[in-house]
Amino acid sequence: MRLGPLQLESNLWLAPLAGYTALPFRLIVRELGGAGLATTELVNARSLLEGRRKALELIQTHPKDRPLAVQLFGTNPEELAEAARRLEERGADVIDLNMGCPAPKVCRTGSGSALLLDKAKAVELAARVVNAVRAPVTVKMRLGWDSRSFSAPELARALAEVGAAAVVVHGRTREQGFSGRVDLAGIRAVVEAAGSMPVLGNGDVATPQAARRMIEATGCAGVSIGRGAFYNPWIFQETLHYLRTGELLPPPSFEERLRLTRRHLELMVEVFGERRGCLMFRKIAPWHARGFGPAAEFRRLVSRLVSLSEFDAILERYLAWRRQFTDERGELLPRYRPRRPEEPAPQPVPTPKRPHSGW
Repeated sequence: MRLGPLQLESNLWLAPLAGYTALPFRLIVRELGGAGLATTELVNARSLLEGRRKALELIQTHPKDRPLAVQLFGTNPEELAEAARRLEERGADVIDLNMGCPAPKVCRTGSGSALLLDKAKAVELAARVVNAVRAPVTVKMRLGWDSRSFSAPELARALAEVGAAAVVVHGRTREQGFSGRVDLAGIRAVVEAAGSMPVLGNGDVATPQAARRMIEATGCAGVSIGRGAFYNPWIFQETLHYLRTGELLPPPSFEERLRLTRRHLELMVEVFGERRGCLMFRKIAPWHARGFGPAAEFRRLVSRLVSLSEFDAILERYLAWRRQFTDERGELLPRYRPRRPEEPAPQPVPTPKRPHSGW
């Protein structure tokens, strides 16, 4: 798909996920293939202008991390425009404006989803950034603040008029957070209001089938995948193949999952240093373990990870545990696993009566 002057590999984008989609994970996704664009975590425009370490760390990138969108938030038009200019000078391919974050600490500042309640302000911010840079400017938003404030279609139409290159819309309101089901009809309404401006759907895309269902039901130009990508980093290559052929690729093997988990840790150590990278990886490792099958022992061991060499020892111990407690398919042996709902409950063995000795 095209986004302004950019020719993207696909219409599948990696959405920002605070605390998870840092540079190491973006590089993992790039290596696996299929993603057309990746976006940084949310960056405070003012913090970026002040040169704060956290903001600079969030925009850290690599030559292989392309094309890259940097997501900004803020309410000051001058600050957002200047931050966008600096990011373009540093090589950002796309500037993404956040108008959808539901976090209270962001909304209290008038940023994120709070902008859904102030269309004039939201459009002013977008227009100032569009006029400040040559890079495409995209906007991430939700359907509205709540069910009584369904503002996304009208806002999308206005953003198209001031030159936004695309809109990514999460199919829930701010009030919903991440509860309930994604409103595909709501996303379709945004698509219809946006005219020729591309709209990408977002929310609950955890499988290739869900991606196709969203595209077909809404008419959106593509999908932006966040949590679904962290559950399954292969989702972009799997979905691209499915959209092109209608065939589902076989799931990654256990060995491939282990390889990718270690590769992710290697990149964490390379980017953040060994101790800090390992400490940060403690939060990330359980996401990888979701695909391992029985992994309680792995999660227990990795919760104390402090070095790369220790991780190799953890894998050895975990593999030894699997050999003892699981079968060749990686499932717990019957005597160690909980009873499945469809299985009959074991019948109690009657206690033999004590022989009566008589009088």
